[in-house]
Amino acid sequence: MLPEIVAQNTSASQSVPWWKFFYDFSLLTQPVDVWLKGSVSPFWSTVIEMAIVGVLFLLFYAVVGLFLVYAERKVCAFIQNRLGPNRIGPFGIFQTVADLIKLLFKELIPIKNADSFLFNLAPFIVIIVNFMVLAAIPFSKGLHAIDFNIGIFYVIAVSSMSVVGVLLAGWSSNSKYSLIGAMRSGAQIVSYELSIGLAIITIVILAGSMQLSEIIEAQRTGWFIFKGHIPALIAFVIYIISSTAETNRGPFDMAEAESELTAGYHTEYSGIRFAFFYLAEYINMFIVASIAATLFLGGWMPFHVGSWDGFNRIMDFIPPFIWYIGKTFFIIWIIMLFKWTFPRLRIDQLLTLEWKYLLPINLLNVLIMAFIVLMGWHF
Repeated sequence: MLPEIVAQNTSASQSVPWWKFFYDFSLLTQPVDVWLKGSVSPFWSTVIEMAIVGVLFLLFYAVVGLFLVYAERKVCAFIQNRLGPNRIGPFGIFQTVADLIKLLFKELIPIKNADSFLFNLAPFIVIIVNFMVLAAIPFSKGLHAIDFNIGIFYVIAVSSMSVVGVLLAGWSSNSKYSLIGAMRSGAQIVSYELSIGLAIITIVILAGSMQLSEIIEAQRTGWFIFKGHIPALIAFVIYIISSTAETNRGPFDMAEAESELTAGYHTEYSGIRFAFFYLAEYINMFIVASIAATLFLGGWMPFHVGSWDGFNRIMDFIPPFIWYIGKTFFIIWIIMLFKWTFPRLRIDQLLTLEWKYLLPINLLNVLIMAFIVLMGWHF
């Protein structure tokens, strides 16, 4: 029976035009799953599938991290009226690859009196947390590693673990600069996680679900930033500000204030261990932008306008993955503009913004959204 099912699925997938895979990746993944289950035991098919997904995430992590480093250099250069990377490769596109190769071959300098085990463990904690969160992000239709029914709860819970790696890095380095940077970063992350969580809860109330795939499906007739009225827009603005602060990016980069703390909690790191922290910052930026695109801008859903059938059909021609990438990189571009536009805040200003302004506004906003949903006033 299994060979017949495999044959049916294989022939069906071969009859599907290749370009349709870009609109529904399940047309590609399901036949592979069926073929593996028909070829090997259930245990080994699961192991092989996990290995394939793991390798794809490793490649994705490296490519996206290197591209975002290059993109930020170009955005910074544009704002400052410079050229940016322009030597290695066309338009300097391979400059970040050259930097990575340099870091790979750099010496790992041992730190005197440092806790070597925790010092080496800290970057891996940050990297592992990134991979765990990436697994829950729906990249496109049929391209979703894990679709929990409590996906939002999982994302909030797992992403909060990154502060453990930051605190370990600062404490184990035996450096006052690293320790102060880690303490600042810990206070900053814990504070702004509250506003991020409440902004997300605002959308969960509107969607009526914590499952990311269902939240995207609920936006088929319109993105939540439009359907949720003013509370959704307020939640979006607060989310962008808070996520910029949580990822330790300017103007909230007090943990890495060069004029005071050199490089903050990763001052004593070198070589590949420093590269881990450096890439993790950009992947964190990609993650928060992905979550924003999923919750507020419809994820991979195209832009539809009411009964404009002709316009909606044109929007449907654009593959879902392109919609997702476009929305995500638009938000990343906004976050990059923050860093190179606004001056750095003091630590007291940073915490005052959260506890005196964003958090009270967020609490009130959640109540307003709950009332709107209860009365059925949303679109």
